[in-house]
Amino acid sequence: IRPGIVHRIDKNTSGLLIVAKNDKAHLGLSEQIKAHSFTREYESIVWGHFKDNSGTIDLPIGRSHFDRKKMCVTERNSKNAITHYEVIADYRQYTHLRIRLETGRTHQIRVHMSYVGHPVLGDDVYGKAYKGIDGQCLHAKKIGFIHPITGEYMEFDSPLPDYFIDMIRRIGN
Repeated sequence: IRPGIVHRIDKNTSGLLIVAKNDKAHLGLSEQIKAHSFTREYESIVWGHFKDNSGTIDLPIGRSHFDRKKMCVTERNSKNAITHYEVIADYRQYTHLRIRLETGRTHQIRVHMSYVGHPVLGDDVYGKAYKGIDGQCLHAKKIGFIHPITGEYMEFDSPLPDYFIDMIRRIGN
């Protein structure tokens, strides 16, 4: 018996989670994630600017051999990881992104963004803490899936939290 969390988010990340109430739902939702048919969309504020307004980061992620609590881009003992991004807005030192996950590795967005030189604002593990916010500017905004019992497509959207909106106002001035 394995009901429980199907889609989880990192500590200090806000937004949506999916919790299955029974084994059949858990299995059905897990299969959709494995088949890449489960929609997972995030918004984030990252340091710096991207050359292109959209792109894909396709780099394998595995456990760091220097710090067991961290993940990293590596070929050794890794799994395929694909992150798609689109620029929503550019600010002086930051970029507001829409991010869609094709795969779901531990810390995937944070690791990929840090690796390409654009760590998530406030991420004190893969980037640096930011004075004035608790946590990081990474929000699980939208989740879409086919209901495992009814077969109906369902989509849920979570508004950006106040701290995130406040940060957009602060960096936009």
